[in-house]
Amino acid sequence: MTETPITRTPAAQSPTAQSPTVQAPTVQSPATGTAAVPGPAAGSAESTAGTKAGTAAGGADPGAADAVIAVRRQRIDELDARIIALVQERMSVSGEIQAARIGSGGRRVHLSRELEVLRTYGGALGK
Repeated sequence: MTETPITRTPAAQSPTAQSPTVQAPTVQSPATGTAAVPGPAAGSAESTAGTKAGTAAGGADPGAADAVIAVRRQRIDELDARIIALVQERMSVSGEIQAARIGSGGRRVHLSRELEVLRTYGGALGK
């Protein structure tokens, strides 16, 4: 899996010509093809907060920057909760696989599978 980096379109090239737009990264999966990483709906408070960040980052309005930071931190907290739940679910499924493998006389760890998983994460996350 390979990830396409986030790209920014200058305001002059943007259809609205108001502020830079951010294109979501995409993840290339050999099994499923390319899928865009989901983000906030256009026009939502989250998406408009992101465009306000451009003016706030320039120092024009510290209050606006604080608002953007608060909204984005809340979004990160929500994403972290989802990631934690997914990792917990993954650990449970992995435990079931391990129990089945040991129950059938196999090894506790399947090293080639572990390396395959690490390559997948490394390819997707750039490490």
